[in-house]
Amino acid sequence: MSNLLPVLLITIVLLGLGFAGIAIKILLKKNGEFAGTCASQSPFLNTEGENCSFCGATPEEKCKKDDSAATA
Repeated sequence: MSNLLPVLLITIVLLGLGFAGIAIKILLKKNGEFAGTCASQSPFLNTEGENCSFCGATPEEKCKKDDSAATA
C-alpha cells in the first residue's frame, strides 16, 4: 500500500500539469481555438478521403471554421 501513494501522487500531478497546459493554451490562443481540430482531416483516420463531417473540408483543404457551427 505504501508503494501506491507515490505513484498516485505523481499521476495526479502529471494530469494536473496536462490540464493546466491545455488551459493556458486556450487562454493564450485567439478566441480560445485550436487550429485544425477536425479529426477526419487526419490521413490515419480518414483512409477513404471523405470530407469533414463537421465543416465539409476535403482532405486537401485546411479545416474551415464556421462560426455558426462552432457555437452549436
